[in-house]
Amino acid sequence: MTIPGLLYFLINNYLPMFGVIIAFKDLSYTKGILGSEWVGFKNFEFLFKTENAFIITRNTVLYNAVFIVINVVMAVTVAILLNAIRRKLVSRFYQSIILLPYLLSAVIIGYLVFSFLSVEFGFVNKLILEPLGIDAISWYSEPKYWPYILVIVNAWKSIGYFSIVYLAAIVGIDSEYYEAAVLDGASKWQQVRSITVPLIMPVIMTLTLLQVGRIFNADFGLFFQVPMNSGALMSTTDVIDTYVYRALLQMGDIGMASAAGLYQSVLGFLLVFGVNAIVRKVNNEHALF
Repeated sequence: MTIPGLLYFLINNYLPMFGVIIAFKDLSYTKGILGSEWVGFKNFEFLFKTENAFIITRNTVLYNAVFIVINVVMAVTVAILLNAIRRKLVSRFYQSIILLPYLLSAVIIGYLVFSFLSVEFGFVNKLILEPLGIDAISWYSEPKYWPYILVIVNAWKSIGYFSIVYLAAIVGIDSEYYEAAVLDGASKWQQVRSITVPLIMPVIMTLTLLQVGRIFNADFGLFFQVPMNSGALMSTTDVIDTYVYRALLQMGDIGMASAAGLYQSVLGFLLVFGVNAIVRKVNNEHALF
């Protein structure tokens, strides 16, 4: 029964790893991957020597760190609230509604955000700010607002998925724990703090460690489509993925793009091992491996 899954991982995840050598070559389509000349670490110089290297790395790491914290806290909260709904039909309705944004493409989400923030016809400017006597804001030329906008959009898009995962873990908790807590006079908050959260902590740690492993990989659709690729916003919206994409369009250098991908993967790999080692020292039961 595991053969189909193993074949999928072999074809989709492991065989393409052969392409890692492109990061160390000056790829020539006429010579092919194996025939192209080795250039060592020259492809990596593009990322480390550019003046934007610090900015794009800072943006990538800080945004993802904030995303991880907010998604965990809000998703667990939503999962606990969903579990409190006793009517199955109502519970399934809410689960479907909160999961819907996760299934939408980045292009659709980008235009939904644009319908809210458009200077001329946006909901925020026309129906909120102007009736209050506040001048319309040119959202797509003001970088200072976008750290908050991107965090809100990411939370709206991602929380539904994570909350369903946490809800599945909560549903699996033996009801006898809660019955005993009620007999002892525990409040709802005490039940959540002493029973629900500790028992789903292994799931929380697993999902968190997986996200930490991708902390150097940004959601390309979020950072490219939602800000509409506005040049005025790049100081706060440009991340490693969008920077490499733009450079790839201008230079057509596959080796450079491969080097960036390898750089992200290696750092993510090391981070997972490092964070897991810390978790294992604090509480071995919550470690991923």
